[in-house]
Amino acid sequence: MKASDAVAKFLIAHKVQTCFELVGGMITHLLDSFAETKQFNIVSMHHEQAAAFAAEGVARHTRGKTIAVAMGTSGPGATNLLTGIGSCWFDSVPCLFITGQVNTRELKGDRAIRQQGFQELDIVAVAHSLTKYAVRVDKPEDLLSQLHKALSIALSGRLGPVLLDIPNDVQRAEIPDEVVEQWLNMPLGVSTGSEITPAELKQLKALCHDAQRPLICIGGGARWADSMDEWLLAVDALGIPYVSTLMGHERVVARRNYFNMIGSYGNREANWAVQNCDLLIVVGARLDVRQTGSDVEDFARHARVVQIDIDPAQLCNRVQADLSICATAESFFEKFIFLASSFNNLDESWLVNLSKQRNRAELNEYTDWEISPSELFKKLNNSLANYHVDYVCDVGNHQMWAAQSLRLSPNQAVHYSGGMGAMGFSLPAALGIAIQSQHKVVVITGDGSLQINIQELDTLNRLGLDMTIIVMNNSVLGMVKNFQDMYFDGRDQSTKKGYSSPSFTDIATAYGIEAHRAMNAVGMERALNLIADNKGPLLIELMMDGATECRPRLAFGSKLDEQFPKLND
Repeated sequence: MKASDAVAKFLIAHKVQTCFELVGGMITHLLDSFAETKQFNIVSMHHEQAAAFAAEGVARHTRGKTIAVAMGTSGPGATNLLTGIGSCWFDSVPCLFITGQVNTRELKGDRAIRQQGFQELDIVAVAHSLTKYAVRVDKPEDLLSQLHKALSIALSGRLGPVLLDIPNDVQRAEIPDEVVEQWLNMPLGVSTGSEITPAELKQLKALCHDAQRPLICIGGGARWADSMDEWLLAVDALGIPYVSTLMGHERVVARRNYFNMIGSYGNREANWAVQNCDLLIVVGARLDVRQTGSDVEDFARHARVVQIDIDPAQLCNRVQADLSICATAESFFEKFIFLASSFNNLDESWLVNLSKQRNRAELNEYTDWEISPSELFKKLNNSLANYHVDYVCDVGNHQMWAAQSLRLSPNQAVHYSGGMGAMGFSLPAALGIAIQSQHKVVVITGDGSLQINIQELDTLNRLGLDMTIIVMNNSVLGMVKNFQDMYFDGRDQSTKKGYSSPSFTDIATAYGIEAHRAMNAVGMERALNLIADNKGPLLIELMMDGATECRPRLAFGSKLDEQFPKLND
């Protein structure tokens, strides 16, 4: 059997049947084999970076249970995948990346030359630090075993991306049919990770028993656990408060005792909760500087800290925990069951005070702007509350506005580019999510972010997906401009001076997409009313010139509960 045909059969056998790619000479054999099966959904993109983000989107929607393929040809096709590979690596998203390579006889090998074959590039060496496993397969007899190994690694432990670099002559070689059958019937070797031990449970229960002001923090490492929502539902019913990080916020349903997102751009009430609790249980969060602020010693200043993480290297990394537990979030949720008696010393005023803080902070902080971000997301929360919706956010002020104000209903999720923080993420990632979900997807982006992968508007139009793109167009790279205002006396090189953006309404129309522009709050309301009943591509451009602040936010060096602008008592 032709090797590329064997790869197609193997992937189908393991339910990997969606491929995002930009065609190139060194992947034509694989693409032809995928297409000939009639069982692959092949989506041709206009840039390999977009293909990588789209494949990431498939895994994001399915909480890591379905893997897609992102494929690029040798040389520039391979390097263009790297930002998407890094995005999967930092946010623990399983994805299979396949790159074509020149024929093995054209590889430079150990010769002290830069390149032998046209577009030859050692992508395995380049991608090594951003993948769980990366290998070039130089022998056809090794191809299926390496593919089996790569998929098993991607889905084991802390999830992440893997890469196979396959030379062109290996793709078109022959593999004996009996060898192919052997690997088709071989289950993947997936291991889930460590489980919480009885001794650790005992220690944790003792800490809970002593706590008067407990708080739970849900991180990105917990967001895909099957038991998380049911566990949080029980926690909520018992009156135990909880918060999240940016990545944890992706899947946390807004209920009575959820006090929103912590961090430098977090909600005031969430940061107040962290700084005033006496027990902080952190599940799947690495507690980086954007979560804790720069003053690590003052983080959770009154609390004993418990950190649960699948990755032992993340434990006691920045924050020294009183109890560190190396375990999967799923293991923790399954085995640590809260009862009414778990917190015998619970201070009854704790929830009351937290609710007061939340009520105090739930105000429109942008009354001086024509279009208010908080009012925008309040409108989305209300109008789409009963819909299956995936929100997908790009990177910039608009991401933080969304994270502060989006309130998820059941059957909803939001997706952020977290560790990589990649502008240009939202549109292609949303394409992958929409293809997988078959439900409504709403993209939240800015003028700078959308321009990075704007070519995929053509892909959206071709696919005709139920997707709304909301462009918050302030005609400036606002988040960095805000830094310039703080640290460079407002000098705005490359954020305003030397920067420009087009009419996205006109561009969307040119791509065949329905588009509307809003200049004020009334126009915004009118445009947003179109989303719920719309079934195809739609772009809404909100003109927000000069809107460059995120309120509240933390200045570097300030304590976590000292965000500005300060609220009047």
